[in-house]
Amino acid sequence: QVQLVESGGGLVQPGGSLTLSCAASGTIFRIGTMAWYRQAPGKQRELVAAITSGGNTNYADSVKGRSTISRDNAKSILYLQMNSLNPGDTGVYYCNVALMQRLYDRQSHYWGQGTQVTVSS
Repeated sequence: QVQLVESGGGLVQPGGSLTLSCAASGTIFRIGTMAWYRQAPGKQRELVAAITSGGNTNYADSVKGRSTISRDNAKSILYLQMNSLNPGDTGVYYCNVALMQRLYDRQSHYWGQGTQVTVSS
């Protein structure tokens, strides 16, 4: 099986920063694209940022220029550093990982359990 464990969420004041982490473990042969999504109260889950296995990144317009997604391939950890946080960044942040558990397996997507980020004074 595969486990994705997120950490780093919490209560942050407007203008503050935080770094989220997502550690993948279990039976993993190869990890492809890793991504962060967020879901604000009453809204649909949306893509925040993604990074391919080769290191190519893309960001939602709402976080572009103040967020950095990165990954440690050796440790199978995904990061999201966010700066200049505002109340619009509030939500539950989920990591999503595309991976193969074994050679010749199909690539499947897995979700973490989510970590709450609240931006408020």
